[in-house]
Amino acid sequence: MKSCLKNKLWIVIMFWLIFILSLMMFTGCRQEEPVSIKKAYINKDGELVLKYSDGEEDNLGVVVGEDGKDGKDGEDGKDGADGKDGADGKDGVDGKDGIITVSNSGSNIAYATAKGLQSAVSIFCESEKNSSAGSGVIYKFDKTSGDAFIITNFHVVYDSKSTTKNGISPKIQVFLYGGELLEQGIEAEYIGGSDYYDIAILRVEGSELLKNSGVCEVKVADSDKILVGEPAIAVGNAKGMGLASSYGVVSVDSEHITMSSEKDNEPVSFRVMRVDTAVNPGNSGGGLYNENGELIGIVNAKIIDSSVEGIGYAIPSNVAVAVADNIIDNCFGKDCESVQRCMMGVMITISNSRAEFDSQTGRVTLKEDVVVHEITEGSMVKGILEVGDIIKGIVVGDKSLEVIRQHQVIDFMLNVRVGDTVTLTVLRNGETINKTLEITEAYITAY
Repeated sequence: MKSCLKNKLWIVIMFWLIFILSLMMFTGCRQEEPVSIKKAYINKDGELVLKYSDGEEDNLGVVVGEDGKDGKDGEDGKDGADGKDGADGKDGVDGKDGIITVSNSGSNIAYATAKGLQSAVSIFCESEKNSSAGSGVIYKFDKTSGDAFIITNFHVVYDSKSTTKNGISPKIQVFLYGGELLEQGIEAEYIGGSDYYDIAILRVEGSELLKNSGVCEVKVADSDKILVGEPAIAVGNAKGMGLASSYGVVSVDSEHITMSSEKDNEPVSFRVMRVDTAVNPGNSGGGLYNENGELIGIVNAKIIDSSVEGIGYAIPSNVAVAVADNIIDNCFGKDCESVQRCMMGVMITISNSRAEFDSQTGRVTLKEDVVVHEITEGSMVKGILEVGDIIKGIVVGDKSLEVIRQHQVIDFMLNVRVGDTVTLTVLRNGETINKTLEITEAYITAY
C-alpha cells in the first residue's frame, strides 16, 4: 500500500515539473529578457512615474508633494511644490534636502517637537540664597563661533533676593537637550530684559559645545496668523527635570492677563495667547511651537486653581521677537539693559469689531477698526494725526504692517529706533492719506 502511494506521488511531481518547464519555455519564446523597473521618480506635478527597461513609462498619478529643494549653507531647505492632493514638501533641516510630510498627524507632532528640541535650552540660575530653573529658546546662532542669543522670561533670571545691582542671578547656565544628564552647563550672560514684557535676552560666546552640537536657531512664525484650534507644542524644562514636550491647542489667539510684577509686586498687564497645553514650573521662557516646529510664543504663565484645568499662557512670537530685537539692538555692547520703546502719544480704541470667514481657506479672522481716540499734548503726532483717524497701516524701514487689530499697532512700535522715519496710513473722512514721523530720542521711553 505504501509503495503504491509513493509511485503515484512521484508521477504527480514529474507532471508538474514538466508543466512548469514548458511554461518557462513559452515565456522565453515570447521575450528574451524580462522587463524590469529601471527608475522610479516623482515629477514636478507630484506624480509617481515608473520607467521600464524596454523604454516604456507608466504614470501612476499623484502620490505626494515634490521634495523640498536643497537649502543653502546654514539655511533651511525651501518648501517643495504642491502635488495635486499631495502633501507639501516641508522645510529641510540645516540646509539638507526637504522632507516630505507624512499624512499621520502624530508623526507631524513628533517632527515639530524634534525641531523644537533643536532650538531649546534648559536654564538654571543660582544666587546667594536661591536657585531656580526655567527654559529658553536659541534665537540667533553662529555655529562657527559658538555664539548665541537666547530668549527667556525676565522672571526666570530675576531674583528679588540677589545682591546684584540689577537683581539678575549672578550665575546663569544653559543646557542643551540631554546635556543636563552630563552636567554640561554653558555659562550665559544677561544682556537685557523687561519686567513689563517678561522677556530677557541671554548671550553665550565661544561655546565649544554649541559648535559641535546639532542645535539650530529657531524659525519664527507670524503669531498674528495663528488660528484658534491649531496645535501648540510646549518644549521646556518642566519641574527642572530636563527638556520635555507637551501638546495641546491654541484656545485664544490674543488676550490680556494681569500678573504681579517680579520686581515691585505691582500689577502688570501682558498680551498673551491662551493654550490648553500642559505647562508647569520650569516651562517658563520655553518655546511654544506649531505643527511645523516654528515658534509661535514664549511660555510665561499658567492658572493654578482647583476649579481651573488646562489654562496656560504664552507671549505671542511677534511680541517676543520684537522685544528681543529691541534689546539686542539697544543693549548688546552698550550701557543699557532695558527695552527702548517709541511712544506716539495717542490713545487708540476699537470700533466695528467683526469676524470674517474665508470659504476658500477655511479661516476665521477677527478684524477691528483701530481709531485714534485721544492725542496727548506735546506728543510726536500732535498736529499730524486727528481724533477719529482710522489707522490702516504702518511702515518703518523694510518692515510694513496692515493694521487689522488694535494690538498690532502697540506691538509694532517696538520695531522703531531713533533716526527712523515712520509712515502711517490713515483713513480720514473717507480719504486714505499718509503721514510721516521722524523719530528722535525725545519720543523713546525705557520699559
